[in-house]
Amino acid sequence: MKKLLALAMLGAFAAVASPAFAADNAQQERMKACNAEAADKKGDERSKFMSTCLSTKKLTQQEKMKSCNAKAVDKKGDDRKQFMSECLKA
Repeated sequence: MKKLLALAMLGAFAAVASPAFAADNAQQERMKACNAEAADKKGDERSKFMSTCLSTKKLTQQEKMKSCNAKAVDKKGDDRKQFMSECLKA
């Protein structure tokens, strides 16, 4: 019985925690893309490029969807639809 309860709690935690990690993934994807573009740069030039790249790099539609989904965890129904619509337009 204790094992079943522990598994249920673990599953509930995973379901709640995974959207929070989705937002981090979008940032990681941007970092990965900017790092690839900055491969030939060094020192201050690289730092400046990375700063600019990370602040201006557009998210892919999939990254936007992940990020918006993570932010909309507590919303339901029409409220969620409206939020997602506005979030994906940004």
